[in-house]
Amino acid sequence: MSSTSRIDDLAMGVRFAVTGGRESWVRTTLTAVGVALGVALLLAASALPNAVSTQSARGAARTFSAAGNPVPRSDTTLLYGQAGSEYHGNSLNGYLLRPDGGHPVVPPGIGAIPAPGTMVVSPALKDLLSSAGGKLLRERLPYRITGTIGQSGLSDPGELYYYAGSSTLTVATGAHRIAHFGGGPLSPPLSSALVVLTILGCVVLLTPVAIFIATAVRFGGDRRDRRLASLRLVGADIRMTRRIAAGEAFAGSVLGVLLGWAVFLVGRQFTGGIRLWKMSAFPSDLAPVPALAALISLAVPFSAVLVTLFAMRSVTVEPLGVARQGATRARRLWWRLVMPVAGLGLLLHTGRITGTAVSVNPYPIAIGAILVLAGLTTLLPWVVEAVVARLKGGPVPFQLATRRLQLSSGSAARAVSGITVAVAGAVALQMYFVGLHDDFDKNTNQDPSRAQMHIDADYPSAARARQMIHAFQGTKGVEAVIGTIESYADKPGGDPDPNAMGPWPTTMITMGDCPTLRELAHLPSCEDGDTFVAHVEGQKEMNAWVDKTVRPGGKLNVGRDAKPVLWTLPKDSPTVMARPDPMGEKRNGILVTPSAISADRLPQAQTRALVKVDQSVPDAAEYVRNTAARIDPAMRVWDLTLVDRDKQYASIENGLLAGAVATMALIAASMLVSQLEQLRERRKLLSVLVAFGTRRPTLGWSVLWQTAVPVALGLALAVAGGLGLGTALLWLVGKSVTDWWGFVPLAGAGGALILLVTLLSLPPLWRMMRPDGLRTE
Repeated sequence: MSSTSRIDDLAMGVRFAVTGGRESWVRTTLTAVGVALGVALLLAASALPNAVSTQSARGAARTFSAAGNPVPRSDTTLLYGQAGSEYHGNSLNGYLLRPDGGHPVVPPGIGAIPAPGTMVVSPALKDLLSSAGGKLLRERLPYRITGTIGQSGLSDPGELYYYAGSSTLTVATGAHRIAHFGGGPLSPPLSSALVVLTILGCVVLLTPVAIFIATAVRFGGDRRDRRLASLRLVGADIRMTRRIAAGEAFAGSVLGVLLGWAVFLVGRQFTGGIRLWKMSAFPSDLAPVPALAALISLAVPFSAVLVTLFAMRSVTVEPLGVARQGATRARRLWWRLVMPVAGLGLLLHTGRITGTAVSVNPYPIAIGAILVLAGLTTLLPWVVEAVVARLKGGPVPFQLATRRLQLSSGSAARAVSGITVAVAGAVALQMYFVGLHDDFDKNTNQDPSRAQMHIDADYPSAARARQMIHAFQGTKGVEAVIGTIESYADKPGGDPDPNAMGPWPTTMITMGDCPTLRELAHLPSCEDGDTFVAHVEGQKEMNAWVDKTVRPGGKLNVGRDAKPVLWTLPKDSPTVMARPDPMGEKRNGILVTPSAISADRLPQAQTRALVKVDQSVPDAAEYVRNTAARIDPAMRVWDLTLVDRDKQYASIENGLLAGAVATMALIAASMLVSQLEQLRERRKLLSVLVAFGTRRPTLGWSVLWQTAVPVALGLALAVAGGLGLGTALLWLVGKSVTDWWGFVPLAGAGGALILLVTLLSLPPLWRMMRPDGLRTE
C-alpha cells in the first residue's frame, strides 16, 4: 500500500475524531483533557532548569562581595550590616545600608539607597506588613516604606526582603564596606548521593506523567473498536482500521498538546501567588527549554500513534464484532519481567558511586529507574487478571465487580497504573531519603528543652552587654535567660619572648549570675561575689592551660591595648567541672559572678544570651526578636534545634515535595477522568441493571469494589517494586536499608487518593443509572 493511502487512513481517523458526532467529541475531549494535564506538567518540568538558573543568577547578582582584602573608602563604596531575622517560621532577609559618598553602588532591583529611617521592601513583605498578621513585624521594622524591590533584586516572588537606610553604621560596630555587588562564592558541588537523589526525583515525578499520557490516548477504546467493526462491513481491512484508530488518537493528542500549552501558559501566571515548602517562582522564570518543549510537543502525538497501534495488536476487529486476545497472557509472563529485571540489572551493573557530581553518569541511573517503574505497568495487567480469575463468590456487589474485571481487566489496570508507578517511586524515594538521613541531618547536641533561642552580640563595654541581658529578661513570654558576658584574659608579664614556642597563656572569663553559672558548671554552692575555676572532664591539656594562666590567689591581666589591668583571682575559688550549656558546649576558664569583678574592667566583651520562652505565650519568639531588633537591628537570633539539616539536601527535598504535590494532583485528576470514561462506557449496562431491579447502593458498592481490587493489587506491586528500586539505589551510594516499613503511609496515601476519586465519581454514577440511558440510535 502506498504512503498516500496510509496518510489518507490517518486523515480519516482525524475526521472521525472531530466530526463523528457527540460520542466522538466526548471521546476526543476526554483524551485531550487527559493529555493536556500531562503535557502541562511536562512543560512545567522542562521550565525548571531555566527557573533554577535565573533565580541563582539573581541571587548571585545581589551578593554583598566583601570577602578578601579591605575595600578602601571612595565616593562609590557602601557600608552594610546584615539585619536578617525570622517571622512565623519564614526567613526575613534584610540589610542596613550607608553610602560613603554621593554615588554609591546600588543593589539590583532598587533605584537608589534608601535614606536613614526609610526602607524599600519586597512586594511580599509589603503585603505582610500591611496585613493584620504583620503587626509584630511592623514593630521590628520601624522604617517608612518608600518603594518596592523589583524582580531583578528578588530570588522569588514570595521572598521577604528589605533594604533600610542607616546613619549610624560604622566599621567599628561590625559593618562591612563593599565596592560592587555580585561575585559571591559559588555554591559547592552536589555530592554523588544528592545527584542520584535528584535523578531519582525527576524520574519518579515524570514517569507517572508519561504513563498517564499513554493511558489517556486509549480513552473510549471499547466504543471506538465497536465502531471500527462497522467499517469492516463496508470493506476496510484490519490494517486500515488500525490506522484509522491511530488517526483518532493522533487528533486527540494534538488537541491535548495545544490545550496543555494553554493550561501551562495560563497556569504559570498564578505561580507567583503559590508557595509550596517555601518555594515559588516568577511567571517569567517558567520558560521551557526550547529543545525540551519541542520534544514534548512532537513526541506526545507520535507516542499516541505508537501506543494505539501497539494496543490494536491484541484486538481483532471483525465485521460482526470485536475479539480481544487475553487468554494466553499467563504464558507470556516472561516478557513482562524483562523491563524491571533489566532496570535493576543496569543499576547494579553501574557499580558503587562515590565522590562529587563529576563521578556520576546520570544516564544508567535514570534509564534503570525508568525501566523498573515502567516495568510495573507491564506486570500490573497480568497480576490483576491472574488474581481476579480466581475470585469467586461473595456479596452481590463484589460478584458484579469481579465479573466485570474477569471480562475486561485491562481498562481497570490501566486506570491504576499511574498511581502504582507514583507510589512505587515514592517508596523508593522514601527509602533513599531515610538511608541518607545520617549524612545530611547532623545532631547538634543542643537542648531545646533548656533554651529555645540563642543571641550573640559584640559590645565595647560589658555594661551595655549587661543591659542587653536585662532587656531579654523583661521581654514578654521569656521564662529565663542564660546570659553571659565573656572576655579573654591572659597571664601577666607582657608579650611573650618572640623566640618562645607556643602562644602566651590565655583563658576566658565568663560573667553571669548564679542561676546562669549553674547552667554552665556543677557548683557546690553559689552567692553573688563567688568565683570558680572551670575544668572540662577528659581534657587534661586544656585544664592544665587554664591553671598555667592563673591559679587561685594569682594575678590575671584583664586589660587590652598594651595597658595591663590586673585582677586577683580569690584564693578560695574552687575548681568545678563544666557541664554542657543548652548549645551543647562546655566552657573552661574562670567563672565569676557580677560582684566579683566590675563590668567596666572588661572593656571588650562578647554577650551571649540563651533564652527560654514560655511556649504557652503566643508569639513569644517574635517578642524576643523584636527586643533584639530594638537593641541592635543587626543582632542575629538563632533557634536551637536538635538536628541541623544540610541546605542542599533540604532544598532538593523541598523541590521534590512541591513536585510530588503537582504529580499527585495530576494522578488524581487523571484517575477521575479515567473513572468517568469507564462509567460512560458502561452507561447502558448500568441502566439495564437498574431496569431489572438492581438497587443503586449495590451498583455503587460494585463500582467501589471494581476500583478497590486493582488498587490493592497495584499498591502491593508498587511496594515490591519500590522496595527493590530503593535497595538498589542505596547500594549504589554505599548505604544500607534502615527502614523497611516506610512504605506504609505512602501506600495509605495512595489508597486514600483512590477512595477520594471513587467518591467523586459517585454523583455521575447516579445520573447514569437513569432509564433514559437505554435510548439508542
